[in-house]
Amino acid sequence: MRSDEALSAGAVAAPARERSRKQPGILGLSVARTVIELKQFFRQPQSAVFTFALPLLLLLLFGSIFSGTIKGPPGVKAVDFRQYFLAGMIASGVMSTCFNNLAITISLEQHEGLLKRLSLTPLPPAAYFAGKVASCLVISVIETVLMLLVATLLFGVSLPVDLVHWAAFIGVLLGGVATCTLLGIAYTRFIPNSNAATPMVMPIYLILQFISGVFFQFTQVPAFLQAVASVFPLRWMALGFRYAFLPDWFKMQETGHTWNIPLVFGVLAVWLAAGLAVTLRTFRWGRAGNA
Repeated sequence: MRSDEALSAGAVAAPARERSRKQPGILGLSVARTVIELKQFFRQPQSAVFTFALPLLLLLLFGSIFSGTIKGPPGVKAVDFRQYFLAGMIASGVMSTCFNNLAITISLEQHEGLLKRLSLTPLPPAAYFAGKVASCLVISVIETVLMLLVATLLFGVSLPVDLVHWAAFIGVLLGGVATCTLLGIAYTRFIPNSNAATPMVMPIYLILQFISGVFFQFTQVPAFLQAVASVFPLRWMALGFRYAFLPDWFKMQETGHTWNIPLVFGVLAVWLAAGLAVTLRTFRWGRAGNA
């Protein structure tokens, strides 16, 4: 009798074990979520075109208007301002893609109840967040490559000269994407409703662009605004990209006459940790009253 019961129990448990083995792990779910996020992005052509076209248009516009040079010490070649401007535009593009778009999109999804329904599925929150970060990385890489192509082909901008500068460029890009993505997710907690999403996100982005050394040399910004900008990641991302693109002597044009790359990554790490902490403690799949 016990043998029959054991066989019966084994027959019932076998399919359960088989189903358990077939369930994807967190990595597989994260990859699947990334694919879904990218499909959703590219299925909205207006959003996709705006995300890629706006930085390119600004690069073309300001690259055509500000075509002067930044002079250095005697005996060294002056820097084309477009070389300087490209670094700021890449940083600005990362913030726009990963902070602006994400904060607005997630806020709309929260208030429309889409994320509430998603929370009822077996998808773990970690896979959801990983999908957001990975999809933002893919979009940011495409956007950055397009800007590099335009800047090199039309304006003759030089690319990083060695592996050290390329490593810094890639490191700042990865760190900036991760930081701005988590900050975008965390910031949704402070957006009261979907109508307030854009008004509460865009002013932050626009102000930081003008005081973080994107459109103008950072040293030309008033000192008190430099202090404000230095609190936020955009100023440090722009500095890190300038290190990658500009000659070493240009550090004399920077605040403190140094590139201060360790501080660049330090500030990004602090904001990354803050964004993660706020996200884990305050993120909600929906708002009160959502189905």
